[in-house]
Amino acid sequence: MEGITKMKIHMGLDVGSTTVKLVIINENYEILFQEYTRHRSDIEETTKNVLKQAYDSHPEFKNSDCTIMVTGSGGMYVEDNLNIEFIQEVVAGTTAIKKYIPNADVCIELGGEDSKITYLKGNVEQRMNSICAGGTGAFIDQMAALLKTDASGLNELAKDYKKIFSIASRCGVYAKTDIQALINQGATKEDMAVSVFQSVVNQTISNLACGRPIEGNIVFLGGPLYFLSELRNRFITTLDDGVNTFYSPENAQVFVALGAAIASMDGEVVKYEDLLNRSYDKKQEISDELILEPLFKNENEKEEFNENHKKSNVKFKNLDEVQGNLYLGIDAGSTTSKIVVIDEDCNIVYNFYANNQGNPLDLVKEQLSVIYSKLNDNQKIASSGITGYGEDFIKQALSVDFGEVETIAHLTAARYFDPDVDFVLDIGGQDMKAMHVNDGIIDSIQLNEACSSGCGSFIETFAHSLNLSVQEFQQKALESQNPVDLGSRCTVFMNSKVKQAQKEGASVSDIAAGLCYSVIKNAIQKVIKLRDPSKLGEHIVVQGGTFYGDAILRAFEKITGKVPTRPNISGLMGAMGMALIAKEKSTGYSTILSEDELEKFEYTQEQAECKYCSNHCKLTINKFANGKKFVTGNRCERGAGISLDKKDKLPNMYDYKNKRLFGYKSIPEDKARATVGIPRVLNMYENYPFWHTFFTNLGYRVVLSSKSSREIYEKGISSITSETCCYPAKLVHGHIEDLLEKNVDMIFYPSVFFEKQEYDKANNHINCPVVTGYPEVIKNNVDGLKNTKYFNPFISFQDKNKLKTRLIDELKELGLSDKDISNSVDRAWDELEKYRKDVKIEGKKALSKIREMGKKAIVLAGRPYHVDSEINHGIPELITSLGLGVLSEDSIIDYDDDVDSDLRVLDQWVYHSRLYRAAEIVGNSEDLEMVQLNSFGCGIDAVTTDQVNEILSAKGKIYTVLKIDEISNLGAVKIRIRSLIQALEKKNFVPNVKKSYHVEKVEFTKKMKEEYTILAPQMAPDHFEIMESLFKDNGYKVEFLKDVNSKVIDEGLKYVNNDACYPSITVVGQMMEAINSGRYDTDKLALLMSQTGGACRASNYVGFIRKALKEAGYENIPVIAISWQNIETNEGFNLSPLVLQKMIVAVLYGDLIMRLSNFTRAYEKEKQTDLLKQKWIEECQKRVLKSSSKLFRQTVDEIIEDFSKIELLDIQKPKVGIVGEILVKYLPQANNNLQDLLEKEGCEVVMPDLTDFVLYCLRNEYHKGNFLSKSKFTGFMCNMGVNLIEHYRKYIRNQLIKSKFTHPLKIQELEDYAQEVVSLGNQYGEGWLLTAEMIELIHINANNIVCIQPFGCLPNHITGKGVIKRIRQLYPQANIIPIDYDPGASEVNQINRIKLMLSQAKEKINN
Repeated sequence: MEGITKMKIHMGLDVGSTTVKLVIINENYEILFQEYTRHRSDIEETTKNVLKQAYDSHPEFKNSDCTIMVTGSGGMYVEDNLNIEFIQEVVAGTTAIKKYIPNADVCIELGGEDSKITYLKGNVEQRMNSICAGGTGAFIDQMAALLKTDASGLNELAKDYKKIFSIASRCGVYAKTDIQALINQGATKEDMAVSVFQSVVNQTISNLACGRPIEGNIVFLGGPLYFLSELRNRFITTLDDGVNTFYSPENAQVFVALGAAIASMDGEVVKYEDLLNRSYDKKQEISDELILEPLFKNENEKEEFNENHKKSNVKFKNLDEVQGNLYLGIDAGSTTSKIVVIDEDCNIVYNFYANNQGNPLDLVKEQLSVIYSKLNDNQKIASSGITGYGEDFIKQALSVDFGEVETIAHLTAARYFDPDVDFVLDIGGQDMKAMHVNDGIIDSIQLNEACSSGCGSFIETFAHSLNLSVQEFQQKALESQNPVDLGSRCTVFMNSKVKQAQKEGASVSDIAAGLCYSVIKNAIQKVIKLRDPSKLGEHIVVQGGTFYGDAILRAFEKITGKVPTRPNISGLMGAMGMALIAKEKSTGYSTILSEDELEKFEYTQEQAECKYCSNHCKLTINKFANGKKFVTGNRCERGAGISLDKKDKLPNMYDYKNKRLFGYKSIPEDKARATVGIPRVLNMYENYPFWHTFFTNLGYRVVLSSKSSREIYEKGISSITSETCCYPAKLVHGHIEDLLEKNVDMIFYPSVFFEKQEYDKANNHINCPVVTGYPEVIKNNVDGLKNTKYFNPFISFQDKNKLKTRLIDELKELGLSDKDISNSVDRAWDELEKYRKDVKIEGKKALSKIREMGKKAIVLAGRPYHVDSEINHGIPELITSLGLGVLSEDSIIDYDDDVDSDLRVLDQWVYHSRLYRAAEIVGNSEDLEMVQLNSFGCGIDAVTTDQVNEILSAKGKIYTVLKIDEISNLGAVKIRIRSLIQALEKKNFVPNVKKSYHVEKVEFTKKMKEEYTILAPQMAPDHFEIMESLFKDNGYKVEFLKDVNSKVIDEGLKYVNNDACYPSITVVGQMMEAINSGRYDTDKLALLMSQTGGACRASNYVGFIRKALKEAGYENIPVIAISWQNIETNEGFNLSPLVLQKMIVAVLYGDLIMRLSNFTRAYEKEKQTDLLKQKWIEECQKRVLKSSSKLFRQTVDEIIEDFSKIELLDIQKPKVGIVGEILVKYLPQANNNLQDLLEKEGCEVVMPDLTDFVLYCLRNEYHKGNFLSKSKFTGFMCNMGVNLIEHYRKYIRNQLIKSKFTHPLKIQELEDYAQEVVSLGNQYGEGWLLTAEMIELIHINANNIVCIQPFGCLPNHITGKGVIKRIRQLYPQANIIPIDYDPGASEVNQINRIKLMLSQAKEKINN
């Protein structure tokens, strides 16, 4: 043995989300072995097998010395178990690139569930997809399955394409809808395949590049890019500008593992045999709170269940046993077609269910001939009916007797099984419908608009990934003993949740059962938005293909506690309903094509595009043999070639507004002083008349950007910074690019903070943070603006004279006289008023015309910019084609229409104040209905939709809300509007003037003070502990709620609209969990919450809490809202100036302790920091009660002295700063203990002071007086407060400067930092403070910053994600990573991104 030279080998193992890769190299970097294999979620087995396989196939590996490193998202699990060193995957990838492709600039890598872009030159940066898995390998697999092929098949198809369609790549589920629509329009598979690849490219670039150009030498890595040549070609075509070069290494699919192997070379040496013998002993346990009850606890429950569900059966008979009339029902769905034939006694004599491969007509026609061939002479089809996606088209083609909207068909069938049905839940392949029924009429309908998590295809996808059929999958679920709680989030994130569960040792059946629970939770929380399942109704019918399995049905029973009726034909209900309707309406003779006519029937299809308006509907023209023509795909009647007389045309206010708004003429170029470009976006749909008149009067030629379109959107896609922003905002980037192409001399796009206050009762009149702040995002992210003048002053439309002063100030450099500006403002102001008046006059005209015609009208309520047809996708035209007039929310209200009582929410946004008042008017009119448009990702609508719903339902109206985004699939919209029309025909509306939707405010009285316990949410633990003693000292029994666990989050989701932000869910969850827990006497309980009154949704938390209390039946509990502005007052709760002063001292103590302990904890020799910290918190609780400045100074000195005594190690650690939304920043439970994680990884954590936030709030009042036309006096008072705090803080600052610790800056210094990047007018959420804190951190060498925000936090789009690019330009050393936190975010993903930032930080220290 001794004679043989032992070989030394280096191994790299990459355990990804779907595959395991192993590479083994020798010392000369030659590859000896490589393997790429799918692990189907069994990481443990696969890893063992791959290692074994390499060992067995290479005898020379025996007894060899090896070094090994593991990487990848599943790598941490292997690291813990096999005790192998872990390396972050991007670092591994970079290592390999530096070795093999040293001149690379950018690397694009796609994996199973993630996509990454790494910039290797200049400011080294890595970007990963955070919360959406659109555009990854998993997405490509899903799309391929839809076209009945696999990824490589897709690649072959794409080679022969002719045309590329736009497909939404944002979410696999939406893309399905888009592809389904293309299939139905008869697009070729080749074109669809290439379109899928193109959408992946768009997704990767828009979501990850976030405005940083991809150029130079570009490397493609990862499985999908390695195996799919056409996908590479799409990337190359999109990114090629003639100078870029592209590389695709020959082992790209194992490149990361290769990097791990290289990185391991200096690691410790082990024997290969040792590796093979290491065992996976550390099973991570699943924590108990994540275990749910098994579906059946014992056999008795199973028997009872089977007994319950025997009853609801319909009888089947053979066709030859019956005589006489038969009735045919057809349900032509988007993916499957169903047919049912019944006899006079409603027995089913024939049924059929199949996938229609995108062509329902041929399938129905074929089935009809089959039925005809089986009939004898005594049987005839006496009547027929059709519903579903293909209804109009097939009804026309085959002359079917009756057509009906699918909701009615489903209801009819449900009533057959349970005549008293009051609730129907239908879960289909990718849609979910819930109908509340009242007196046999549909009262309200909910559909899943935006996301299909929890539909049938969701379970199917999972079953397939585990190699099970759906039946076996549900069977397994029934056997589970400990189902895992998987939450209720996006299908693709569920994958990472499932992985985490498997890692922790959950079995397949536990996961299956957990998924069944998730489906139902999703239906109940997200779609039906039900807080309390017992309110569902007594007679529930469940249907849809998903309920064929018992597991889902049982999960429904477990969660709701109700026993529903499940018909044994749950998948055929639509067709059954149509058969029943056909029977009821039958005249004994059917018009459906006879056997002979059917044989002769044939049709041809042509594609065309409608040119009549900017929607450009894609039409399919079907010509039938009998000369009839039918057009599909059109939104209004013009496309079908029907012309209406002027007098029969129903009024469409959206159309009028668009024409009136932008119908102004500009001065010709030769006469103009210069050209001013104005983008046709957001609030310009309200204020354009003002700006056009203003500039025209000053002698400028106003140039408007072109009408919105998909092309405009794609022009600006590369500079969009936040993928969770709403579509109307994303369009702005394209409009600005369009103006740059038009070569205007300057672009004017102001930030309007306050609009004109239109109603006395409104609490405020702000614009949404995105509308106000978007000009800032444009300034910091659109590179083309460097050579064009760009004005974005912060102004407000509140007061004409103050507006004049602001404009004179801001437009100084144009050299205009003050008088000219002032006169132009006067004329513009009048023009804006005139426009608003015109809309109201036209609205009155339209309404009386509609009443004359005897029709009803729909008030299509949205924001002003919903007039844009690229945003509303032609919904107004669709409504007029269904025979209803369209009015806009601002055309039916006068300024004197105000709400009749206080609203539950803080009525603070202008455009939304109109919604509430319009809802009030609709509620009191017989012939008006309201449909609300809501842009996907609009955070504010989380507040408004609930309030509008409350106003309308109090008046007995049906409320419909349509979610719209970049996808223009109007199928769902049509269903909702037709169902609404149907319901209106059957329901006679009685205006209910008495019923109020007002939530009474319960005041907190002096008497309560003595006995009541006050609960408040925990935000910053150290500071609040010190404050608690102050409250107690003043006689308030205040208790801060500490926990945030899955119970709290569940309670929160139950009571808060799911589009609301994470902190609101936690705050409400904490309070409701405490009230429902039985730990407190609910008759002696009060809740405390702060209100900022700003533009952020935080001011509405009080409203959220009151709503939750009302729904849970605790209306007696008072909610105390405290705010600087005293929005509400409570006689029993007031803090004297002296107490406020002590509060400030408490916050300062907390900051000081936090600052010092964070520093010493990182470097201490012995663990003593935490004990010392606790000691001082307790000491400060006592000292803060006495107010002497001498004691204050003494305390500060002692704290600094005590912390200085701690012995420190002399080492260097990377400093990491944490900034972001206040709750997530300070509360460890809300950010997955981010601080502990960073300290474990060997960093010193730096947290900005809480005092800064208090100062920021006070300073804002002062700035409002300067920029935003608010009162100067309030500003002056608040500035006195600032001076008082700074007076205390000055002492702390001076003492710290003398010590070895860092010191806080003056608030004015922070303001100067912020102004390098943003205006101080950004006052929402953390606003400009967030930007300032990032720059402050960089100045004290904490260049590594984690910017955390709740998922969907509006202000963060602007001052968080929106400024990162600009800060990096100013400070190239900045290493900033934004991370989203929310109830469903997977921790693995967050840790991965943090580790990535740290690896860079550590590299900088070592160099």
